[in-house]
Amino acid sequence: MERIIWLAYNILFVIGYFLFLPRFLLRMWRRGGYASGFMQRFGVYKEDISRKLADRPGRIMVHAVSVGEIQVAFRFMAELRARAPGTAFVLTTTTSTAHAMAQKTMHADDVLLYFPVDFPFIVRRVLRQINPAGLVLVESELWPNLVRQMAAGKRKIMLLNGRVSDRSFRRYAKVRPLVRRVLGFFDLLCAQSEQDAQRLIALGADPAKVKATGSAKYDIAGASCRPDSQFTNRLAELGFGPPNRVIVGGSTWPGEEAALLDVFKRLSAGMPELRLALVPRHAERRKKVMEEIRRSGLAFNLWSECRGEGARPGRANILLVDTTGELKNFYALADAVFIGKSLASRGGQNPIEAAVQAKPIVVGPCMENFQAVMADFLAAGAIIQVKGREGLEREISRLLADKTKAEAMGARARAVVLEKAGAAAKSADYFLGLSRPNG
Repeated sequence: MERIIWLAYNILFVIGYFLFLPRFLLRMWRRGGYASGFMQRFGVYKEDISRKLADRPGRIMVHAVSVGEIQVAFRFMAELRARAPGTAFVLTTTTSTAHAMAQKTMHADDVLLYFPVDFPFIVRRVLRQINPAGLVLVESELWPNLVRQMAAGKRKIMLLNGRVSDRSFRRYAKVRPLVRRVLGFFDLLCAQSEQDAQRLIALGADPAKVKATGSAKYDIAGASCRPDSQFTNRLAELGFGPPNRVIVGGSTWPGEEAALLDVFKRLSAGMPELRLALVPRHAERRKKVMEEIRRSGLAFNLWSECRGEGARPGRANILLVDTTGELKNFYALADAVFIGKSLASRGGQNPIEAAVQAKPIVVGPCMENFQAVMADFLAAGAIIQVKGREGLEREISRLLADKTKAEAMGARARAVVLEKAGAAAKSADYFLGLSRPNG
């Protein structure tokens, strides 16, 4: 039975991989940077990387996918390095966007790679070259072949900031025999909430190995909350700051820009000092968002064309942000924030970065990817959740009309972040406390 389960997984993985490959290549082409380091996904490294890996075996391998997960990984790595000086890491990621962001932050002792394809011979090749002492997977990254071969080598395996959404739980339940075996290889599973912990146990994890540590995303927001004064000053010069009022749409998805433009058009009719900053989740969508704004008949500027001191853009009440890594600077000047991916039935985006700036936050009905965080904010009266476009306009209008209410909500949101921080430190302590590797 054991061999049949693993054989079935590998066959289905290969079929799924080749079916998804054209879509993956198209997405990487649109985002750019897919060719650089592409062969790393098959365990083929340039000589300088191979030499650096060989010179220092016993690194901790950490894998994270998105920009947010990369930030969680960096926070955990810093906590672990503070407790165990000299620890070195191999950080792997999947997307070129996250890879580019990680390059800017990497410690000189560490190595950044693209995550390998989870097929047995490729995983074996990668592990021979990295020779890691442990593996840390962030949030929901359960890669069966990697985990299995790490366990076979008697290396520590940990899930950091573990999350099991409603959708993932239903999917995992359908292949529970495989998931149970994969979870059984872990030495430690640190979950974002008690609900996530119970779901991991229901899927087959050993209760003794599961810890509800809270969300490590509270830590990364608190650690990087100070905005860049140079950028915020430039934004003020463009009219995005007092005495004007600013709505920020953060990490928006298709359809959400149109909703915000509609809200802005109606509210600005009675509030000429109102401004709108749109920050799409993926900067490469800028052409489509530009078309959306033009259809609305509203004037706008591109942030990439006016962020420099020498630029002299025309005056416009809408700013389309087509850069990455600067969202906190826009949250810092907001009078009201909408968190994207929440009207578009895509599970939501992280509200913590806006909360730590003490901003009043509105989200749509679809925040499944942040259930634990939403529970914390809703319990504190620190966020407003609406059902659709009409509710979005109503609540943003109320926040702009009642500054005292908006500031009080923002203060409660920041208080939640400060109170809940500490998960990365707890996770590092648990990891170092593992007495022996799996097996």
